[in-house]
Amino acid sequence: MNLEFFLQRRRTSWQRMETLLQQAGADPRRLSAQELDELGLLYRSLTSDLALAQRDFPQQQVTRYLNQLVGRAHTLIYRGEPLRRRQLTHFYQRGFPQLYRALLPYTIAAFVLFLAPAVAALWAVAVNPDWIYVIEGPAIADLVAQVEQGELWTEIAPGVRSAASSLIMTNNIQVMFLTFAGGLTAGLLTFWVLLSNGMHLGAIFGLLIVHDLAWGLAEFIVAHGVVELSVIFLAGGCGLYVGDGLLRPGLASRKDLLIQRTRIGVQLILGSAPFLVAAGLIEGFLSPSAAPWWVKAAVGALSGTALYAYWLGAGRNPTEI
Repeated sequence: MNLEFFLQRRRTSWQRMETLLQQAGADPRRLSAQELDELGLLYRSLTSDLALAQRDFPQQQVTRYLNQLVGRAHTLIYRGEPLRRRQLTHFYQRGFPQLYRALLPYTIAAFVLFLAPAVAALWAVAVNPDWIYVIEGPAIADLVAQVEQGELWTEIAPGVRSAASSLIMTNNIQVMFLTFAGGLTAGLLTFWVLLSNGMHLGAIFGLLIVHDLAWGLAEFIVAHGVVELSVIFLAGGCGLYVGDGLLRPGLASRKDLLIQRTRIGVQLILGSAPFLVAAGLIEGFLSPSAAPWWVKAAVGALSGTALYAYWLGAGRNPTEI
């Protein structure tokens, strides 16, 4: 994005934020209810602008200005008070999808870090099944024996699907937080989590291709996989975003940049949790069911389309590109 174009399109919003901050001083109660709502909307838009500026204009004065403005707004808004319902509504209507789009290059990078080793591992095992032991280690032997007998491990008995769904959701959320928290290691742990999980999935699919069972796993994954993996890629993007700030702080203080980027990442991670819960419910109940494959595929396609329509289209400002 061109800096001059960015300034021209967004300056009015920043000036309005300055006006509200000056009007409120140290007490947000000086603002009317309408102005408080406007403040919340402007704050979320401002954090999105800051993320974009840190990505595209890390050495420019505008980035330092936005960092200071976000800090002032944050101090005023978050004084230990619980997040109000309308603030939460505004976050999901505008702030969350705006932040997602601002960090999209990092999320795409996370996707590539997952996909490349997945494809490599799938090819290696499909060509030479012994590579499954190189990638997964000797602990995979029992699963290999099961696959060689033509059996999959994806069936969940109806009586335990509720418990299984709970375990799946808990595991997915743990993976999401681990992938994001890896950013604090300058992105190294995030890199490893994405790479290792990609290799694992690719190796398993390669093994199943050899034994003509890949369709069975694909049928199991298709209903929940789009949403689940998309959220994991977002968590990976947040981790890379934080790690990039540690490695390339530019003119900003590394500590301040870490706090700012972590705050943005936490908002995205917490905002994504409901999507993982939904994916866990689908994985626990629909995916292992006897429903026709096309029903599962339709659920996967519709949920994935809805998710990306929301992320890429919701909350757009008139000036947003």
